[in-house]
Amino acid sequence: MQAKRVIVTRPAQDALRWVTALHHHGLDAVALPLIEISPAANPQPVQDALQHLADYQAVMFVSGNAASHFYAQNTAPAQLEHAQAAIKTRAWATGPGTHAALRQAGVSPLHIDAPDAAAGQFDSEALWHIVAASVQPGSRVLVVRGSDPTGASTGRSWLTDQLLAAGAQVDTVVSYERHPPRFTPGQTLLAQQACSDGSVWLFSSSEAVAHLQASLPGQNFTAARALATHPRIAQAARDVGFGVVCGSRPLLADIVASIESQA
Repeated sequence: MQAKRVIVTRPAQDALRWVTALHHHGLDAVALPLIEISPAANPQPVQDALQHLADYQAVMFVSGNAASHFYAQNTAPAQLEHAQAAIKTRAWATGPGTHAALRQAGVSPLHIDAPDAAAGQFDSEALWHIVAASVQPGSRVLVVRGSDPTGASTGRSWLTDQLLAAGAQVDTVVSYERHPPRFTPGQTLLAQQACSDGSVWLFSSSEAVAHLQASLPGQNFTAARALATHPRIAQAARDVGFGVVCGSRPLLADIVASIESQA
């Protein structure tokens, strides 16, 4: 069955960029964000962290949204780049999306540690392979993450666990909040149809899969098709009952190739 369209489930701003990029490759794509992003309810911890970057060997950003919201209050990227050069704090990114967000915020690529674009996988494990040798007992690392509206972490703790095991001191700061989507009637209808009409759901987060299931109570996903950008996300799609689940690296060329191979 030929896919009629690609359902892009990233947060709204990211989703629109992906829809545009997929259109440029001749694919029909529509945005249906399954995670809503907002700034952290309390901006003071981020402001304090920005003023004390020199206290840290590195700042680890769990996502592009973590990076963009962390630096959103900085109004002078050139000053930021000069400051980071002076204090020699490294910025850690798990993948190309976070790397791009850091660059857009004004962080020099010379101060970013991230898996190479040719890496087979982009996650905490791939990042740790690169930075582990630089972590010593007493190293201080700041983890910039998101939270749900209650303040609870929405990310994995794997890299933090590795840092603590290596004797590092880890602090965390919340730069943004993640919320479930609030579907309009039209979006609900779109989602229901896309579960059985051959559309390909593009997932970049296990949380998005869970939000979809919660937004469509009782929905049967056995006729639905998913393309996931990480094995854990693929497993989450299988767990809720997606009948066809494929994997891809989270790079545009790989995603386009995977979608076209399913047509």
